[in-house]
Amino acid sequence: MGYGDITKVETSGASSQTAQQDKLGYDGVRASHTMAKTDSGRMEKYKVIIKNVAKKHDVDPAVIAAIISRESRAGNTIFNSDPPGWGDNYNAFGLMQVDVNPSGGGHTARGAWDSEEHLDQGTEILVYFIKRIQNKFPGWSTEQKLKGAVAAYNMGDGNVHCYENVDSHTTGKDYSNDVVARAQWYKQNGF
Repeated sequence: MGYGDITKVETSGASSQTAQQDKLGYDGVRASHTMAKTDSGRMEKYKVIIKNVAKKHDVDPAVIAAIISRESRAGNTIFNSDPPGWGDNYNAFGLMQVDVNPSGGGHTARGAWDSEEHLDQGTEILVYFIKRIQNKFPGWSTEQKLKGAVAAYNMGDGNVHCYENVDSHTTGKDYSNDVVARAQWYKQNGF
């Protein structure tokens, strides 16, 4: 895809804190792969719209699936909210948990929480961060920029300072490493 080869992005995978969500006795890439696999059944119902949006934005569908897996566990963590689709104390919306908090991303949610319109919005935000990271770090490789953009999707590009500690301010201090590892699993498994 146009923004790098997810299979070539280096990753340490999920932290033990993130792996604890599934009560895994291990962390790292193996834990990320396990969590991606756990979400794969729910992810199947979104596969067509993920691929449509990915094609439109020239983004690897595996990356979109991985963000969905990390953010909402393919809808599992937000399905029962009232109304459905809300997470992070009503500060984030949809499968990709678009930040609607005025002091955060400040986005206005578009579409239903599980719609193609929502995925289009979340992917637009990711592409925005890819371009910001490309401009901010012109010396980084294409794959490093992709990983930096994934971190920025979680915490904003102002918190990305260097590649070596790209996750220092992300949720669980592992967001991009976990998403990359999940994306690599999805890439190997039909996305």
